[in-house]
Amino acid sequence: MRHNKVINHLGRTSSHRKAMLSNMATSLILHKRITTTTAKAKALRTFVEPLITKSKEDSTHSRRIVFSYLKDKTAVAELFREVSPKVAERPGGYTRILKTGNRIGDNADMCILELVDYNEAMLGGEAAKTKTTRRRRTSKKKDETVAETKAPKTAKVKTEKAEKPAEKSEEVAEKSVPE
Repeated sequence: MRHNKVINHLGRTSSHRKAMLSNMATSLILHKRITTTTAKAKALRTFVEPLITKSKEDSTHSRRIVFSYLKDKTAVAELFREVSPKVAERPGGYTRILKTGNRIGDNADMCILELVDYNEAMLGGEAAKTKTTRRRRTSKKKDETVAETKAPKTAKVKTEKAEKPAEKSEEVAEKSVPE
């Protein structure tokens, strides 16, 4: 029976698993996205999200705690300088798992694990979706009134543009006349 056995051991010893998760978390923080198996990604998510939460408070104590897990100074610096300000207002859920299919060699489920706030394609896609869901229904009457209102404005602009060069030419003529 597996009562209260929550952690996925991933077929590794404890020290190997900790080292592997530390290295994967470092790669995720530095590169903002990694490709791995789904089982490792789910295990990594439970490893790295508390570290990102800890990085929201920039103190010596929290830096030392995060460093004890990651064991890489550049990753800790990147996490506290760039990642934590970007996720400061987010209450959790800093990572996203995108399933990509099966690996050719051993048919393992593969996925991409990425930091949510660093995928500009997804962020831009959400903004585009909100714009495309808006629908405009117009009748012919409204189209005619729109065409009528646009026509006088363009004529007014053309007349104003025509007057401005004439004023400039008069000013130029006054300057060129010797006194």
